[in-house]
Amino acid sequence: MKLRALLAMPDLRLRAVTGEDGLDREIRWVVTTDLLDPGRYLSGGELVLTGLVWWSGPADSEVFVRALARSGVSGLAAWDVERGRIPADLTAACERHDIPLFQVPEDVAFATITEQVVRRLSTARAADLGAVLDRHRRLVAGLTRGTGLDPVLELVGRDLGMRCWVLTPAGRLVAGPHPLDTDPSALARAFLTADRLPCHQAGPDITLLPVAEETTSRVADWFIACEGDWSEWPAERRALTDELAAIVALERARLDDRLSTEGRLSQELVRVVASRDDEILPHLKLTGLDLDVPFTAVAATAHGDLRPGELRTVLAEILPDHSLIGLLGEEAIALVPARDDLTAPLRTALSALAPGLAGLAVGVSKPVAAGELRGATEEARYARRLAAARTDPVCVVGHDELATHVLLLASVPDDVRQMFKERLLDPLLTYDEEHKADLVLTLETFLQHSGSWTRCAEQLHLHVNSVRYRIQRIEELTGRDLSRLEDRVDFFLALRLR
Repeated sequence: MKLRALLAMPDLRLRAVTGEDGLDREIRWVVTTDLLDPGRYLSGGELVLTGLVWWSGPADSEVFVRALARSGVSGLAAWDVERGRIPADLTAACERHDIPLFQVPEDVAFATITEQVVRRLSTARAADLGAVLDRHRRLVAGLTRGTGLDPVLELVGRDLGMRCWVLTPAGRLVAGPHPLDTDPSALARAFLTADRLPCHQAGPDITLLPVAEETTSRVADWFIACEGDWSEWPAERRALTDELAAIVALERARLDDRLSTEGRLSQELVRVVASRDDEILPHLKLTGLDLDVPFTAVAATAHGDLRPGELRTVLAEILPDHSLIGLLGEEAIALVPARDDLTAPLRTALSALAPGLAGLAVGVSKPVAAGELRGATEEARYARRLAAARTDPVCVVGHDELATHVLLLASVPDDVRQMFKERLLDPLLTYDEEHKADLVLTLETFLQHSGSWTRCAEQLHLHVNSVRYRIQRIEELTGRDLSRLEDRVDFFLALRLR
């Protein structure tokens, strides 16, 4: 399928912004991304879809488009719902790097574009495939909202006599109109540990097929379990299962809540909790959760090929329902309504996923009242850093393993923490802003070097007398004496609360 064909698809209403000379390029696949540099996840020939979440200025457009050009993508389709436009610098970058750029109408979902392009890309079809795809098109469009994948799988089973199920790597049954006669967790482990996919399980006589192997890490993917040995299937049946995998991938993308109202609320709440500036409870009330139930904070980072968005998917799979999950850079933060300690259940769940994880560090806080979530999040992030320092491929550190000032600070109510920090540091911050000074930096460095004038001066590239003058100014502004251990401890704790 060529890029030019996109302009002839009436349901998409795409408009070519630039790059008309490249409209004869072939589309191999469709990839949706919000990464600033998605280059390592592209292999060439893709139509890339983006909502421009990564864009903050002209320099970002150059980084993003240069990565696409180096990867050999066929074209780019974009729209920024929040700003209601495509930035001019993105158009200019596409012109410089010879990347055809399409504008996506605001009311056309990326899932719709992906679905229609995948349908065109499929060359070998079973006789009834048109009915299958038409059924799924109506599912995605919401005309049979709530029915999910079961009608599609039922159609495949009825017409081909081959029962199929969709599962997650955690062993959760996503869809399947028939009872599954074997242990889902055993199939999930076989999927995670298979050297190559598809793979056949002789015991239950089931073939396991990936849903989006080229674009998704296995541990964050779904998989299809079909009756029979795929090596014995005729070409028509193999073609149908390929199309079925594409359909399941679309359904998985449709159910991804990151761009839903709930997903955006979760992301915003995590940002607020980490920012220390805004009140948490008003944002938490917007989620509709019971604020009288305790919450637990979970922080996680992944090594290897698992991307942050995929880490979020893994957490959403193993955490209780109604968990609020957001990303802070490479780190995923979950705020979980939970009365009980989650450390042991998380260890068990991640142990089952360990074959698909190259490395994962997780920190878990103790359950706290909703108003103490900021402290719980700090506790979880500190526990996560302890986990990352260990050598275990998958490591979960609970709050019971912490015994430092972080645990103490995490238990203090937010208003008390804020007041303590303001009383000690606000005079210094105000002075720094008005006089372009570095009193806060000097204080932090002075404490890091245990009050050594010489080492502090060396670190800051200052004369010792300059350091002495700054410390004297700090003491005058705050009424504290940095020769006293008690005052040093207070400043140290206040700096930790920043």
